[in-house]
Amino acid sequence: MYQRVTLSNGLRIVCETIPYGRSVSLGVWTRTGSRNEEPQFNGISHFIEHMMFKGTSRRSTRQIAEAIDAVGGQLNAFTTKEYTCYYAKVLDQHFQLGVDLLADMITNSLFLPAEIEKEKSVVLEEIKSYEDAPDELIYDIFYSLVLKGHELGRSILGTPETVSQFNREILMEYLQKHYTPDNMVFAVAGNIQIDQVIAEVEGRFSGLCGKSEQSSSELPELQMTTYFKDKDTEQVHLCIGGRGVSRKDPRKYTAILLDSILGGSVSSRLFQRLREDEGLVYTTGTNHSSFMDTGVFTIYAGTSMANFERVVTLIQEEIIKLQTQGIDEEELNRAKEQLKGNLLLSLESTCNRMSRLAKMELFQDPLLSPEETVARIEAVTADQVQKMAVELLADDRLITTAIGPFGQEEAIHG
Repeated sequence: MYQRVTLSNGLRIVCETIPYGRSVSLGVWTRTGSRNEEPQFNGISHFIEHMMFKGTSRRSTRQIAEAIDAVGGQLNAFTTKEYTCYYAKVLDQHFQLGVDLLADMITNSLFLPAEIEKEKSVVLEEIKSYEDAPDELIYDIFYSLVLKGHELGRSILGTPETVSQFNREILMEYLQKHYTPDNMVFAVAGNIQIDQVIAEVEGRFSGLCGKSEQSSSELPELQMTTYFKDKDTEQVHLCIGGRGVSRKDPRKYTAILLDSILGGSVSSRLFQRLREDEGLVYTTGTNHSSFMDTGVFTIYAGTSMANFERVVTLIQEEIIKLQTQGIDEEELNRAKEQLKGNLLLSLESTCNRMSRLAKMELFQDPLLSPEETVARIEAVTADQVQKMAVELLADDRLITTAIGPFGQEEAIHG
C-alpha cells in the first residue's frame, strides 16, 4: 500500500498512490522541534520555520506566495515539540511545482539579517497574542509542569528573551545540525507514482548532507503540583492531568479510547455532565498526546469563577467513577466506532494521508494501513480502559493548573 525508498544521501521518501481524485499533498518533515533546542535558544525551530518563507536565492517572499496562488494550491508549515513540517497541496499536474517550491525553501533560503530582524518582531507579536489567549496559554503552563525539567516542557514559540537574541549565525548552525537528510522525510499522498516522486525529489535535495545528533534527557520524576495564575479574565481556564503513554507504547490505543470516553466528544462523560446536565461550561474536553518517550493526558474546562470549585469537584467525581466502576460494552463500542469513523473520514483528505504516513516514517513506527489501525482499536477491552484510567489519573499523578482572576498567584507542591 505504501512505497518507501531511501536516497543516497539518507533522505527517506514515502509515497501513497491514490489513483482517484486530482490532488497531491507533499511535505518535507524534519525531526526537530522545541525538544531539540538548547534552553537559551528556545523557539529557534519555530523561528526557522518562519524564515523559510522569507525569500530564497531564486524567489522573493512575494514570488513564493504568487507561485502557489497561481495554481490554486496551498503552501504552509507548522512546528511542534518534536518535528517541523513544510507542506503543499496542489493538483496532480502541478506536482513538479510543489516539489520545486519546497526544495527551494529548504535548500536555498537566504536568512538575510534584515529579514531576521523583521521576523523577530512578528514572532514577538505572536507570543504576545498567545499571552492574550488564556485558553491556549493554560496548555503551555500545564505542559511546563507535567514535563518540568525536561525539554518537552518548553514552549514552541520561545520567549521574548530567547527570540530577541537570534541572528544568522545561530540559525545557520542549528540548520546544519538538524536539517540533515537522515533526519528528514519527504512524504507524498495523491495521484502520483513513486517513480515520479523520486525523479523530482532526488536532484533537488541532493545537496543536503551531514548526520543529525539526536539526544534526549531522562524524564524527571513527576511532582504533583497545583498552580493558579492570576489574570484578569472572564473565565477560569482549567487543565487537570498528567503523563500518558509514548507513541511506541502499544497501549496508546487504550489511552486514545480513554480520551474519547472521558471527554473526547459531545457524548463523552465530561461534556454531558458539565455542560448538558449541570450547565457549568461552554467548552470542556480531554486530549492525549503521545511523544517518543512519554505522553500527556489533559482535561480542560472553561468556567466562571463562581463555578470553578464545583467544576473541579465534578471532574474528580467522573474520574473516580471511571476508575472504580469502569465502562460497559455499549459505551466502549460507541467510542470505538467514533474513533474508526474519525480516522477513516479524515483519510479522504490527501493531506491527512500524507501527514499520517510521514509521522509513522519519521519516528520509525510500523507503517500500518488504516485497517490495521482499526484492528488495534478493536482489540482494546473495557478492562484495559479502566486500568488505564487508574494508572494515568491517579491522585498522586495529577497536575492542576488554572488561569483566572484569583487575586494572587499560588503554587502548591506535593
